[in-house]
Amino acid sequence: MNQDIKHYPCFINGEWLDSNVRESIAVENPANNEVFATVTACTTEDVQYALESSEKAQLGWQLLPAQTRANYLYAICDRLKAEREHFAKLLVMEQGKTYPEALGEVDDTVRYISYSAEAARRIQGAIFPTELPNERLSIYKVPYGVTVALCAFNYPLALIGRKIGPALATGNTMIIKPHDLTPVTASEFCRLVEDAGVPRGVINMVATKTAQAASLLVESPITKLISLTGSTNAGRAMYRASANNITGLILELGGKAPFIVCDDANIDKAVESAAISRYANCGQVCICNEMVMVDEKVADEFTEKLIKRVSQIKVGDPFAASTNMGPNVSNLGLDRVHNLVKDDVANGAELVMGGGRPDGAEFEKGNWYAPTILTNINKDHATLKSELFAPVLPIMKVSGFEEALTLCNAREEGLSAYLYTNDYKRHQLAIDQLQVGTIFINKHITGYIQGYHSGHKTSGLGGEDGVFGMDEYLQKRTIYLDYSE
Repeated sequence: MNQDIKHYPCFINGEWLDSNVRESIAVENPANNEVFATVTACTTEDVQYALESSEKAQLGWQLLPAQTRANYLYAICDRLKAEREHFAKLLVMEQGKTYPEALGEVDDTVRYISYSAEAARRIQGAIFPTELPNERLSIYKVPYGVTVALCAFNYPLALIGRKIGPALATGNTMIIKPHDLTPVTASEFCRLVEDAGVPRGVINMVATKTAQAASLLVESPITKLISLTGSTNAGRAMYRASANNITGLILELGGKAPFIVCDDANIDKAVESAAISRYANCGQVCICNEMVMVDEKVADEFTEKLIKRVSQIKVGDPFAASTNMGPNVSNLGLDRVHNLVKDDVANGAELVMGGGRPDGAEFEKGNWYAPTILTNINKDHATLKSELFAPVLPIMKVSGFEEALTLCNAREEGLSAYLYTNDYKRHQLAIDQLQVGTIFINKHITGYIQGYHSGHKTSGLGGEDGVFGMDEYLQKRTIYLDYSE
């Protein structure tokens, strides 16, 4: 093995797996496609061991006082803050986001976990009046048991924090399965888990190379709740695979967020927001601006200003201070999107910016794609139909807010949407009628830990973050108590 390539083991029941008797997953740097690390690929036997150790540890973890569980989470946060720069560099290496974005992801992870730790002592049940004397009717909230976190590649660390925090605070144990493109950070995270003294089996991490090993996590009767961040097709697969055991599901799935610009919008503010909300993390955010629907009265002004703004985005080395956008995590995703762009141009769309790999020797290797804008788009174009998850933005003219609303609600997904208008009535109509889980009104892409991140229609089931997200990891247990004798 190349001595410059570092190996990272998986973590089960407080033990690190020996890679000498197992296959490894090669992890590439998206900026140059060079393998910089390997991670142990768990077998089906390893996955079964993880399930059994999680099950064995769960009751003892549940019976700890909530504040004791929270203290372990705080201990993880302390260690993550102490190694902030180290984890940010890992994220740049395996995911391709810029260094400032990576630092932000580490900070977000700390916030996700610490919020859950703070909320642990605020888990609330309910007491209701009874129909007869000398009785009590109470409802307790209890953990599911063994939970599984299936994480996407766009935020390898933050998604762990987003799931681990509420799962552990509420008394569940959790098995982390990172995406096979980005498993390095998960392994390093478990080093902090071990150092924080978290009891064995409470947090396990398995990276897998085979469908059989991954499927066991989902299909096992030991698994009581699955939290998935992934595509809509992956969510459908979860439904099928978990059906036999009626396993609980939290699904945050694909989106196609419309960015609606009305005729009364603050155009300059909308332009800035459209650029930030599309090209952040190289367009690899589930709630990214995926398509602009701009009123035809202001379309030319908006488009001209947006082109000027996007042309200022500096693509390059994600560690460089001057860089605004790094590479995509995978060439496979870019090949798919590039074919969509070519199809649209062949069918009448106008390519006004980008449309391929940037020029320059530094872009000959790696998963690079220039910030891209397409105009003269209609509802039949491929880039409007498909989720892109890349730095490509189709712009479609509409007759007004009502047409945009109709087009959005006709879609099968409903994760998020953006609306730029100063008309208060349109604000209210959007809140009442726009069929998505999150609406950004006169605001660019964001996410607060006290909010709630969820999708409607095929974009998901359940949700994460805040008090409602904590509640997703709890079942209700109703108690009828007769103390008349």
